[in-house]
Amino acid sequence: MPRFSANVSMLFTELPLLERFQAAAEAGFSAVEIQFPYEEKAHDLKEAADQAGVETVLINVPADDLLEGGKGLAGIPGRETAYQEALELCVSYAEVLRPHCINVLAGREENPDRYRDCHRTFVTNLRHTAETFDRMGVTTVFEAVNTYDMPGFLVHNLREQIEILEEVQHPHVMLQYDIYHMTRMGEHVCENIFKYGHIIGHIQFADVPGRGEPGTGEIDFDAVFKAIDDSSYNGWIGAEYQPTNTTASTLGWLNI
Repeated sequence: MPRFSANVSMLFTELPLLERFQAAAEAGFSAVEIQFPYEEKAHDLKEAADQAGVETVLINVPADDLLEGGKGLAGIPGRETAYQEALELCVSYAEVLRPHCINVLAGREENPDRYRDCHRTFVTNLRHTAETFDRMGVTTVFEAVNTYDMPGFLVHNLREQIEILEEVQHPHVMLQYDIYHMTRMGEHVCENIFKYGHIIGHIQFADVPGRGEPGTGEIDFDAVFKAIDDSSYNGWIGAEYQPTNTTASTLGWLNI
């Protein structure tokens, strides 16, 4: 069975963020991930994790206005200075939390005429990010996001991820493979994980189409988790879903 981490930005939201670490531990998780931890002080987060006995395996570089409908930072020409400032903030948190991975969200651009410039900007920023975190022994990952939930996202399938990975050419840049997003894009998740597990640095999941817990949608998670077990992937599997009830009542999948 894979090693599961709880995304405490989406799970246990019945509680304040600092209390979610203990809730995750009591539910059986030994690791957590946080999308954007910057609303709390890094040392407070570290103390909460230590007291709960869980490790923090992933955080994201700040993405500015991306989740509010904006373009974001990492792949947006003209926002290089803002991205550098976001990266510096992320570094200050990573130095305390010591995550395994840092995730970089490319951003979005709905004008096809700008894609080439966005691509170059993202590759440059991704390479710089990897060089920054390489010194800390932290892997840089980046994900593809489905275009139904986020139209215009600059990376939206595995093929594009692999092309970027090959262009960046850095040994500590890997893919973040999101089962929910890639299922939404019609990809063959089990085949992809088995084939490309060696270049995947982190995996996340939710069911499709509602992004709820396993069992609320169409995905065969028995098959998915077996594919992960049978692959060369050896990282954490992040539960990043929107619970349809209290989080504790949605964890039956842990016994699959």
